[in-house]
Amino acid sequence: MSSSPNLYLLIALAPLAGAILAGLFGTGFLGRPIGRRGAHIITILGVLISAIGSVIVLRDVLNGHTFDGAVYTWSLIGQTKLEIGFLIDPLSAMMMVVVTSVSLMVHIYTIGYMADDPGYQRFFAYISLFTFSMLMLVMSNNMVQLFFGWEAVGLVSYLLIGFWYTRPTAIFANMKAFLINRVGDFGFVLGIGLLFAYTGTMHYAGVFEQADKLAGLTLPGSDWMLLTVACICLFIGAMGKSAQVPLHAWLPDSMEGPTPISALIHAATMVTAGIFMVARFSPLFELSDTALSFIIVIGAIGALFLGILGIIQNDIKRVVAYSTLSQLGYMTVALGASAYSVAIFHLMTHAFFKALLFLGAGSVIIGMHHDQDIRNMGGLRKYMPITWITFLIGTLALVGTPFFSGFYSKENVIEAAGQAQVWGASFAYYATLIGVFVTSLYSFRLYFLVFHGKERFDASGDHGHGHGADDHGHGADDHGHHGGTPHESPWVVTLPLVLLAIPSIFVGAWVVEPMLFGGFFEGVIQVLPKHPSMQELQDHWHGWVAYGLHAFQTLPFWLVVAGAVVSWYCYLINPKVPAKIKSSLSGVNKVLENKYFVDWINEQVIARGARCLGRGLWQAGDRGLIDGLLVNGSARVVGWVAAVSRHLQSGYIYHYAFAMIIGIMALITFFVLIPQ
Repeated sequence: MSSSPNLYLLIALAPLAGAILAGLFGTGFLGRPIGRRGAHIITILGVLISAIGSVIVLRDVLNGHTFDGAVYTWSLIGQTKLEIGFLIDPLSAMMMVVVTSVSLMVHIYTIGYMADDPGYQRFFAYISLFTFSMLMLVMSNNMVQLFFGWEAVGLVSYLLIGFWYTRPTAIFANMKAFLINRVGDFGFVLGIGLLFAYTGTMHYAGVFEQADKLAGLTLPGSDWMLLTVACICLFIGAMGKSAQVPLHAWLPDSMEGPTPISALIHAATMVTAGIFMVARFSPLFELSDTALSFIIVIGAIGALFLGILGIIQNDIKRVVAYSTLSQLGYMTVALGASAYSVAIFHLMTHAFFKALLFLGAGSVIIGMHHDQDIRNMGGLRKYMPITWITFLIGTLALVGTPFFSGFYSKENVIEAAGQAQVWGASFAYYATLIGVFVTSLYSFRLYFLVFHGKERFDASGDHGHGHGADDHGHGADDHGHHGGTPHESPWVVTLPLVLLAIPSIFVGAWVVEPMLFGGFFEGVIQVLPKHPSMQELQDHWHGWVAYGLHAFQTLPFWLVVAGAVVSWYCYLINPKVPAKIKSSLSGVNKVLENKYFVDWINEQVIARGARCLGRGLWQAGDRGLIDGLLVNGSARVVGWVAAVSRHLQSGYIYHYAFAMIIGIMALITFFVLIPQ
């Protein structure tokens, strides 16, 4: 028996109900009948219901039961229906499980991490609302609902990044995220608009049915393929949401928010929305090699060059943030190589081990009494054993250690890039290959500096806070401690770490074969024969054990080993080496410290140019044209007309009679002269 639409509604609305109750009745908006304990119980219960329901739905989908239908008609414009509807298929069911399971772990973790924060109930309301928004996005069967979820996750991320709104850095970060995402969303709206204009429907199935017709059209007034323009516009939306070059600059700064949202938004859900969207629209992207080339090149640039920035970061959360940027680049490369199922597979495995790393980083921050600078750490392994072993598991999964979950997805991304038949594929292959070494280098640098080597913290309590530390001026996240010996985090923090470590090890080997080569996405993701990446991967597949054993003979494995060895030597054996490299490559280091000057270009060129343009429009348009000519000018004209007409109102009857006679004569003359 298949699941009913009522279950789908319950899955989507349960987190919303928790968010409304905690937000309205726990924050003082309508009083505080719900306390701190009540807020986390209600929201966790809502997400737990969604998680259990998502597992049930996934089981039904695996048994062949899918759903595509409307549950509510929102508006009717002519013959076009704007509906709220659900598309339940393998892609959406898998995303529902990932979103709700990671969200559940984050909710539990937040009990410990935000224990002393005065905004406790507000935070739970926000993260529960975020879960609802993401579910609406991945469950949608039409572009209207997709856009609603798309904008809703953007709004809630704005609220979460600026959660500590008394900190100027947090306000700057959430405004930066908001503005950069608006650039991407502008392209996204254009893409949706083009598809609707030429298909007359917002429904996915209706658009995909007309894909061949769209492929034969050109954009009016040009020789550009309409489908290419629409797909690139859609991908520009994904570039903003999934932090692709050059719309990536908001994500590292978003670490100004509390650590739990780093795991929820920037590892498992929001930043993967763009990857999910492109995979969902694969029937369209497959018909445009130009769009695929654009995607694979953008992804390759991010996979390599944004990962390099992680090597010089000293804030524990920012290292993991740049790792996210790099891994999103890997997913995007897989999309451009037409290996959509590989991109979704890496999305899933990455969600678990990256959430583990972010939450592990948060546990370290708690243990270090809210110092985030890895230069003040070292030797934490004996003080925080659970955090240490789980963080090591996350690191091994991230770098692609054979038999860990990240290995199966990451290795397939690299192979797919090597087999792709679109322009830019060779660059993408070598970029992802070099990126393996870079990922290993910054990951093990972080691991060694935090958990091994000399203890660099000051147990007397005099150590300073690292850049971006969660000490935000009003005591909301410092738990009342500063300095002292590091300590293991409470069980509500370590339990999610253990639960996330399990899929970080096993889920890759468990699902790689059915997801990539077992027809899991059959009928959902479409790949044309001229794009052979997936077929090549399948031809060389001989099972997860053989794949893992073969890895020891491949270049990526030895690049992982090389990165680990270099990190071990540079940061444990001979720490003077990095300083020498930095001084000898001062020019390169300056470029890296300035993040390739992307922020400078955004602030000094684009933002300043926008200010100049705005000032010009204000002076010439607003003050000159609107106020000066239209408003004040029309007033002056009326005044002049009134001044002239005033002289015609003399008050003498014979003047008015004379005017009437002249008027009658003029009318008679006019009608006489006009030819009949």
